[in-house]
Amino acid sequence: MKKKYLPFLLVFLLFISGCYGPNDGGYFVPVYVGPGIGLGTIIAVVVSWSRNKSILWAIIHGFLGWLYVIYALLVPKK
Repeated sequence: MKKKYLPFLLVFLLFISGCYGPNDGGYFVPVYVGPGIGLGTIIAVVVSWSRNKSILWAIIHGFLGWLYVIYALLVPKK
């Protein structure tokens, strides 16, 4: 496996492991997720700032969150 796909694979496995977990009674209990800044938003803003040095792009990429993080992993910096 190529080393450039390793971070993408790691993010994918972490995402999948968060989606599935132990259940006690054969059903999943709904979990309330409150408003706030998530890990994907923080990573996206940091990666965007390091690549573009623009606050506007960092805000836009912060709204996209994990989509931009995956994009940044797959597309090399010009």
